[in-house]
Amino acid sequence: MPPTADDYIDINKVAVNPNAGGPAPGRGASRGTFTSRCGTNANGHHNSDNFIVAPGVTNGAHHTHDYVGNRSTDGNSTNESLAAARTTCRFGDLSPYYWPVLRRLGTEAGDAGAPGGGADGNVGPLIKPSSVSLRLRGNARASVAAMPRFLRVITGDAKAVTNGPANARAQWSCVGSGGRTTTKYPLCPGGRGVQRILDFPSCWDGKNIDSANHRAQIVFPLSSGRCPKNTTAVPQLRMTLTYNVPPGKSFAVDSFPAEKHNPLTDHGDFVRQDRRPPPARLCPARLCTETGSATWGRGAGGSGGPVSAGGRSRRPCCPHPSGPRW
Repeated sequence: MPPTADDYIDINKVAVNPNAGGPAPGRGASRGTFTSRCGTNANGHHNSDNFIVAPGVTNGAHHTHDYVGNRSTDGNSTNESLAAARTTCRFGDLSPYYWPVLRRLGTEAGDAGAPGGGADGNVGPLIKPSSVSLRLRGNARASVAAMPRFLRVITGDAKAVTNGPANARAQWSCVGSGGRTTTKYPLCPGGRGVQRILDFPSCWDGKNIDSANHRAQIVFPLSSGRCPKNTTAVPQLRMTLTYNVPPGKSFAVDSFPAEKHNPLTDHGDFVRQDRRPPPARLCPARLCTETGSATWGRGAGGSGGPVSAGGRSRRPCCPHPSGPRW
């Protein structure tokens, strides 16, 4: 069943979200950022599995995922198989990053009878993202610790219609919309790209890489930006997916059949799997702030460091998120 007309909204009718950028940094904030460059799934890595919530199950998601990063990811993935795989990311980031595909409505595609495709009510050619931004950022109230290897992190609820909105985190927007975000599909003016903004939880329990509901091990900060009691701030992933879509109410996100392609069900997943060593030395937070968004390269002592616009490492380097403190 396709989305309803009410699932779409003119972005110009959406109010500016004053919290779109998150809480303002306070004293003690970690202001550094780090971008992992992993491409746009040019190699066509798709399946309808989800090894985090349905390990060992083929078509466990009943909708198709786009993947970047780890090239082996499927329903049978394990920590060991992820560690042995290749990646689409630069500088050895083996983390799998994935999200449900967008489709162009009104015509069938090659997977019309396939699981995760037409057999599960997901019909239409896939729309490839024009850009994928994977940006890790600090905490507005505290320094951040390293994410543990193999930490499972999910955002949003693929069953938000059935379960209710408690875990929904959908944010839809348009390029250049000035901070307007909505839980509906945005109709963007003048051919501007549609954007999906997925913010991930970033307050880790300090012990576990997974939990029974796949959420308890890492939760969202409070509205102030501070992490809840008995949790530790780790870098927060903001995934921004941009698409050139056909005009009008002509696109929809893949979903479980019962969710009827509701835009509120948008969600994303990743597993932190980085084989790079931490940097040889850490540096004052102000240097990360002054450098701005850092691209990871080779730094002092043969370890990673941020690369400037000219492609040369700065010294001392800003700590990589896999290091002891960031």
